[in-house]
Amino acid sequence: MKKVFAVFGDPIEHSLSPVMHNAAFKALGMDCTYHAFRVSRENLKDAIKGAHAMGFGGLNLTVPLKEEALKIVQPDPLAATMGAINTVDFKCTVRGYNTDGIGAKRALVDAGVKIEGAKVLIVGAGGAARGISFKLAGDGADITIANRTPEKSIQLAEDVALVGNARGCGLDKLDELIADANVLINCTSLGMHPQVEATIAIAEQMHSGLVVFDIVYNPLKTKLLKEAEKAGAKTVSGVMMLVYQGAEAFRIWTDVEPPVEVMKEAVMGALRT
Repeated sequence: MKKVFAVFGDPIEHSLSPVMHNAAFKALGMDCTYHAFRVSRENLKDAIKGAHAMGFGGLNLTVPLKEEALKIVQPDPLAATMGAINTVDFKCTVRGYNTDGIGAKRALVDAGVKIEGAKVLIVGAGGAARGISFKLAGDGADITIANRTPEKSIQLAEDVALVGNARGCGLDKLDELIADANVLINCTSLGMHPQVEATIAIAEQMHSGLVVFDIVYNPLKTKLLKEAEKAGAKTVSGVMMLVYQGAEAFRIWTDVEPPVEVMKEAVMGALRT
């Protein structure tokens, strides 16, 4: 019987996880299928219980469900420390993991970024920011988290301080924060299709020594990345984070080595159409 996998989120229409994972299953000749379902915070517990009851192989969780999932599934120690879950496995118990940090780190390293000692400015303080900030701080980066609601970024920074250097603040001094940063990461949904003209910063706020990483992958080149190019900054698309975090989830669910290049090409092909 075909094994079903899925991603839950709200909104979810933009997700290319089905394209990516279905390409991987096909390439490996696995009798599996992957779908996207719109699930609200209020319905997440029932949705996860239903997926488990119906024999799903595993789940991904995206905005705004990553933190809510901690109340529902048993997190592994890393996800518990991070405070967010983006992958659920049903093999034994209902177990939660966070692969966002691994995905982000691999995308940055691919782009030539040395994590240890880097001054990283993260804009946003949601579930993705949690996974990324914990991973990068734990690997020696100096993290600043800036958010529209300063209290949320300050609390996240206090949590991250358990594993490394982090501070939280508002967005009122964003120009100064960007000027002092080596790496700028957008962990908000600003710029996501269809609001493609939204951005956390424009070219005049950035500098040529900056690496700008947007975790938004649809569109392929967001407004933020276009502005970064104008400033002469190096850009990193969210596509590789999507691929690498998805590959790690695939490995957790199946114990099979994922076909990373196939997954990347599937996403890039979908974005070009």
